Amino acid sequence: MKASMPFKYILSEKNDKMYVIFDFKDDNGKRKRKWVGTGLMTSCSKKALNSRVSEIVAEFYEDYCSGKATAVVEKEVKKPSLLERDPRIPGSTELPSGSSFRFTDFLFYWLDSVKASIAYTSYEGYIRNLRIVKNYFDENYPDLLLEELTALQIQKFYNDMYSEGKTGNTVKHYHANIHKALKYAVKMDMLMGNPADKVDLPKLEKYRANFYSKEEINHLLKVFEGDRLELVVNIAAYYGLRRSEIIGLKWDAIDFDKGTLTVCRKITSIFEDGHEQLRIDENLKTEASVRTLPLIPHIEKMLKKRMMLEMQYSQILKSDFDRTFDGFVCRDNTGAIITPEYVTRHFKMIIKKFNLRPLRFHDLRHSCASLLLASGVSMKAIQDWLGHSTFNVTANFYSHLDYQSRVSSAEVIANALGDEAETEENESTNEKTGS
Repeated sequence: MKASMPFKYILSEKNDKMYVIFDFKDDNGKRKRKWVGTGLMTSCSKKALNSRVSEIVAEFYEDYCSGKATAVVEKEVKKPSLLERDPRIPGSTELPSGSSFRFTDFLFYWLDSVKASIAYTSYEGYIRNLRIVKNYFDENYPDLLLEELTALQIQKFYNDMYSEGKTGNTVKHYHANIHKALKYAVKMDMLMGNPADKVDLPKLEKYRANFYSKEEINHLLKVFEGDRLELVVNIAAYYGLRRSEIIGLKWDAIDFDKGTLTVCRKITSIFEDGHEQLRIDENLKTEASVRTLPLIPHIEKMLKKRMMLEMQYSQILKSDFDRTFDGFVCRDNTGAIITPEYVTRHFKMIIKKFNLRPLRFHDLRHSCASLLLASGVSMKAIQDWLGHSTFNVTANFYSHLDYQSRVSSAEVIANALGDEAETEENESTNEKTGS
């Protein structure tokens, strides 16, 4: 801090980069905070950092003295509507008169019409998938009207996507979007029938999850000791929580007295204009995702340590402590939330830096499941632990790992029939020998 300045500033680390955070008041006396990137990584030399910080502070001081930094800019605030057209949706979402609706225009008209009833993360997936559908049909059938669409054209799209290297599972996602859109068209009396009902889908590949062994997980946790993601990685390994569920954990979901941890919200991110935007969802997608789990002693100890550190840093930084995400567990020492994108990127960097076997952060979830399965935990119990919506989801992911249960079954049947079979064999031998 610089007491002689008409403002305060501190250095902060975020996403492995160094920032200068300015704290000041605007012309209306309202407290403001501004983050300025240094363009330097946390690994830079102290000399380079000090030099760059001096330049940034000098520039900000000039802006402050000239009134540029403290000026109050009046902006017209428009409250967005859930049905307001998404700027990422191409073309018009107005319903045209007559039969002039192009097929690809209709896809986005449908999406805009139903987005209020679609989960946010699902909506983002629909946007990505429909862009691919639009690009294909606009290139191959540029003037195709909705009522002219045939099953043969849809089938060709699926076949071409599969031939280009898309997996059967990816093609299935395209089909789900197209089918829902055309089903809506039938419901609205825009089509007599759904041509997507008549197509054949490519064979689905059975997903085989990548996971670490017990020894690899223990080594990984040692590597992350003292790292900013230490708590995040430990929660993922012990509980198998999704990335969004870990970042969405709040202190009010952890009951130290009862020894429970409740998964009930998530934080997801999207990128707009190159910037990560965070969204807090207080309601998870399915009822099964909301679950209360026992507080594992190792994790309980880490959580209490994190809570103590947060209290200490908030007292040290005072007004400079970021209160934007107060109540959330996974924050850094300045109070800033650890973002989903940072988790993915930093985890990948650490894996590479320490020459560990390639593993995605989400694969810690699979690793947790495989260790539970190897320890004799039932598939149904694993479904509840991971928060899968149905038993089939769990079985499809991990049935190929459940070999131990088959070994147990073999031992049971061998023990059940072994005595009788052995008795019959002995009797047969005695008859032959006359004994």
